[in-house]
Amino acid sequence: MPLKNGYKTVCSGRCVVLLTVLFLSLYPSALFAQSAKGTTPSEPVSLEVLGTVLDSHGRGVANAALEVFLNGQSLEDPAGAGSVREGGKILTKEDGTYHASFLLGEELLDPENVLEITAHKPSFADNSYILEQHELTTAGKNVIAMAEIRMKRDAGPAFWLATIVFVLAYILISFELLHRTVAAMLGASIMLVVSYTLGTLNPKYHILSYERAIEAIDMNVIFLLMGMMIIVGILKHTGIFQWCAYKCYQLARGKILLLAIILMSFTAVASAFLDNVTTMLLLTPVTIEIAVSLRIAPAALLIPEILASNIGGTATLIGDPPNIMIGSYAGLSFVEFVVNLAPVCVVALVFLFVYTKIVFAKDYKKANIDDIKGFTESLRAEYRITDRTLLGFGLLVMAIVVAFFLTHSVWHMEVSVAALFGASLLFTFGLVTNRINLLELIEKDIEWTTLLFFMFLFILVAGVEETGLLDIVADWVRSLAGGNLVMSICLILWVSAIMSAFVDNIPFTATMLPIVAYLTQVIPGAENGVLWWALAFGACFGGNGTMIGASANVVTLGIAESAGFPVRFFAFMKVAFLYMIISVAIANVWLLMFY
Repeated sequence: MPLKNGYKTVCSGRCVVLLTVLFLSLYPSALFAQSAKGTTPSEPVSLEVLGTVLDSHGRGVANAALEVFLNGQSLEDPAGAGSVREGGKILTKEDGTYHASFLLGEELLDPENVLEITAHKPSFADNSYILEQHELTTAGKNVIAMAEIRMKRDAGPAFWLATIVFVLAYILISFELLHRTVAAMLGASIMLVVSYTLGTLNPKYHILSYERAIEAIDMNVIFLLMGMMIIVGILKHTGIFQWCAYKCYQLARGKILLLAIILMSFTAVASAFLDNVTTMLLLTPVTIEIAVSLRIAPAALLIPEILASNIGGTATLIGDPPNIMIGSYAGLSFVEFVVNLAPVCVVALVFLFVYTKIVFAKDYKKANIDDIKGFTESLRAEYRITDRTLLGFGLLVMAIVVAFFLTHSVWHMEVSVAALFGASLLFTFGLVTNRINLLELIEKDIEWTTLLFFMFLFILVAGVEETGLLDIVADWVRSLAGGNLVMSICLILWVSAIMSAFVDNIPFTATMLPIVAYLTQVIPGAENGVLWWALAFGACFGGNGTMIGASANVVTLGIAESAGFPVRFFAFMKVAFLYMIISVAIANVWLLMFY
């Protein structure tokens, strides 16, 4: 027993010693581990900031510079995930969206934190947005902050400079104080130079960037015009237009009113599918010759033709430059233009026949129709088809182009592509068969000054759009209409018509495009596109009001004056303005009845 007890005592003592040694050896390690744990930095937390910057009309603001602050400290975006950066700031994309990523410590999860986003862009008032806790979403170690920031327009130096330049350029263009291409180029270049000189020294003077200017040029419009210019330029060398004028005279058989109606009908149809300026350019000399042979004032035939050319040009997408601009901007198809505009144009043309009979009845009674047969023979000899092969191929190409226009919704192809395709086919055929002169076609038939005018005009309009002038006008129109669809239709239609009668309808239409687009979005019932049709009717029909209202008017009367038959401003307006009022009233009734 004593032995056993002694043995137990020894064993117990050894166990105590071993446990003590083990405890002493592990305790410092535990302390060190605990200490190390207390000094390790917190795990990184990802902060994702995303959202949209919108203007007062709810449209995305592109290239707005954003900064993110946490408790007053600016955050950097090391990853740059999903964001465009410039000068250390986050830039919004074209649609106004932004997305930035930040890696921060766990202190980000503190509910007492203040997260703030500031937005800045020239011509806008700076805006600061503080995110509330409910706008933050936490998912593990990720925090997502979503913010929709609204920026209001600021009528600063850039706004006033752009407005002044635009108005002065508009005056120069409208009253022909300077060639319209030069005036538009001067205005566009001034805006860009100011942006890159004064705008560099002080961002408040920045109007628009070079990239924005290039983006503003609607190449669909430019290429469509170019393609149609080439097609018409080649076709006119076949003598088809003069031959058609001779046929009109032959069909009339000495009946002057019937002759006027046939000429108006042909002019309207030709203007619907071809450039109405070119149509009048080719028909005017023949018409003057016919009028002289009948011993009546050429104006008695020319003025009805001018009115018909603008009415016919309204009927289709390609008939008049304002329609081309509207169709490209609003994404409207050739068929939509025909369905919505052509019926009104037909009715307006019928009214024009009656109006012509009333206004020019006395002139037509004075006509000398003694030798109809002899004069018809002389016209037949002078105005004949000069190249039937080229004409046949040209008409085939034109049919293909129009077919593409009509099936736009099937192919989802821009009308400019169809026009360029047809132009290239006809161009190639003419060159291969030596039927056209390349240099002559490029130099004379493609109106480069017109194409350049459109390009610079788009930049001018982009300048006042960027600085907020068009937003102010749009808000004014909306306020005046009271958000009422009927008032909006009437306002856009009649203002467009009156303005287009006295100033060039092309810059006016370009200015109205963003305004009508905004009103279409915010006015109940306008989503069917009725405001676009109101603008088209107003701009095109309004061009009939005065001799400077449309390019076809100016070209036709210029040729008449050169031939020794001038038409005075008020003499033209006395006849044309009343008919313009009648045609616009017809359009107004149509729009209110069917939309």
